[in-house]
Amino acid sequence: MAHYKPPRQSRAGQIIDVFVLLALTIGALYVPLWLKLAGSSTVQTPVENPTWESLGQSPVMVERWAQLGYATPADAHDLITTRFDYAFTWGAVALMVVVIVGYFVMMLRLSEKEYRDVISEKFDGK
Repeated sequence: MAHYKPPRQSRAGQIIDVFVLLALTIGALYVPLWLKLAGSSTVQTPVENPTWESLGQSPVMVERWAQLGYATPADAHDLITTRFDYAFTWGAVALMVVVIVGYFVMMLRLSEKEYRDVISEKFDGK
């Protein structure tokens, strides 16, 4: 049995592959932010007439807020009461699982011939 020889790719093909992968990576990272699908969802719980105690701040925290330039509870109110919203839907989780499993199955199907060649080279004669 002949040894498996992977297909050769030209240098131009490798360079094109690098740029395509770079574009896909940047797109995967920035498109959701650009479409406002990720990264900016917050929930604010306003407090009427805020005091350091009603905002849940200890004396050490109050001292640190003062060092940052927030002398009164009203100054720091928006920063303290704004929280990130980590809510999600089970439909979105299910869709993500389908996408990841589908990608994995697609990669296995596209690579099946090469996998079979390598396995037959290594294990058929034994």
